[in-house]
This record gives sequence, structure tokens and C-alpha cells, in this order.
Amino acid sequence: MKAQRMNAQIITTPAGEELIVLPKAQYDRLIARVAEMEEDEADGAAYDAAKAAFIASGARALPAEVSQLMLKGENLLRALRTWRGMTQVALAEKAGIRQSFLSDLEAKRRHGSPKTLSALALALDVPKDWIA
Repeated sequence: MKAQRMNAQIITTPAGEELIVLPKAQYDRLIARVAEMEEDEADGAAYDAAKAAFIASGARALPAEVSQLMLKGENLLRALRTWRGMTQVALAEKAGIRQSFLSDLEAKRRHGSPKTLSALALALDVPKDWIA
């Protein structure tokens, strides 16, 4: 936001207190800026609290590459597989499932059992809670 010159007038009371008089439009802009700053401060505090809670939980963050793939529309399982540089065939074989079933899981046409998801997590060498 570009700074604008204030058309303020300073008045000194008989008691020596300085008062500022400014146009209402400038006052309104100042109040709006203060509200924005307070909102930014609240957002920062909320982020700090969420980050502290995440760290305290012992959870591990997804790698940035996985998050970027997900932001581009990939689902988590496919993003993890891509991040690990594995084909569907290689991952399916390593996890002991059929490639067609893995394809269905990635496309969310089917859901894996806890046992299957654990096998995929092991094959991808990622924490189970990333997939489950």
C-alpha cells in the first residue's frame, strides 16, 4: 500500500496535550490499516500455535515435492509414489498387490484395507499415518 501524505493539523490544548485533527477519509484509512494489521497478527499467532501443536504431536511433515504435486491435483498416494520415483508396477509388486488395484486406489475408485495401506507405506518407506 502506497503511503499517502497526511493532511493533519496539530492542536495544543491549554494543558499542553497535543491533539491531531485529520480528514475523516484519512482517519477511516488508518482504522482500516490497523484492522488489517491486527488480522495479520492474529493469523501469525494462529500459525505459530498450529505449528507448535504439530511439532508437539511428533508428526512428520510431508516433503515439499509431495505437497507441490498435491497442490497440482495429484492425490497423496500417487504423489508419494512419484516422489519415490516408482512406477505403479514397481510399487504394487513391492507392496504385494496388483497394479490394477493400485491404480484404483490412486484414482480413489476403491479404498485399501489397513493391511494394504500399511504395506504401501512400508513399500514407500513413509510413516503409516501419511497414507492411512
